Amino acid sequence: MAHNWKLLLSLAQEEVKSTLDALPPELRERALPLPVVYERVPSAELVADAIEADTLGLFVGEAFPDGEGGPSPLPPQIFLFLENLWDFAEGDEETYLDEVHVTYIHELGHYLGLSEEELDARGLL
Repeated sequence: MAHNWKLLLSLAQEEVKSTLDALPPELRERALPLPVVYERVPSAELVADAIEADTLGLFVGEAFPDGEGGPSPLPPQIFLFLENLWDFAEGDEETYLDEVHVTYIHELGHYLGLSEEELDARGLL
């Protein structure tokens, strides 16, 4: 399935939806309005801003607990880089879905102000 974009996108969207559905209600309520942007790979602008070309996911914008401050240059959102995730999974669909899940939860943790340990303690990783 060498980079079949429509399939990669469909699988990732379904995995994010099922991940959201499985979140505890208080986290799901905060996560639902947060946009997820699906890209093939990081843009040239992101790479120029020191984002690695093989990055799997990225959270940008103000974190949820910090939303009281001034305007952020970008609205809060999560980027998932699907071709990088597919390459990381070495072309295995099950591994790809697991990596989409883990990467989405990791980036959501940044938004919610939760560390890896806190995500793990909640059974989310």
